Amino acid sequence: MEIIISILAGILVATAVYNLLQKQLLRIVIGTVLLSHGAHLLILTMGKLKRGQPPILQDGISKYTDPLPQALILTSIVISFGITSLLLVLAYRTATENETDNMEELRGKTNE
Repeated sequence: MEIIISILAGILVATAVYNLLQKQLLRIVIGTVLLSHGAHLLILTMGKLKRGQPPILQDGISKYTDPLPQALILTSIVISFGITSLLLVLAYRTATENETDNMEELRGKTNE
């Protein structure tokens, strides 16, 4: 199971890099979102996918799941959602002001 999730994380990161290298602003935002989801899967896989009891300490329970990766991913999801919202607003504002979302046209000329 961990191998499948690792491969899925790699596919997400590869797709994210492909989208980040595109010229349209919306594709760059989508690439950022995919990169964060790939990182979430990587963190989850590094924490090892264990099955066991919930992390409540009681007598007789020796096998329990580690809640730290889930807590890190939950925090990261909230942060990436905020960053995505900010990027969408900035992309919309930039496209509205300049009437284009192409990065080559937004860069301008070299002597401006």
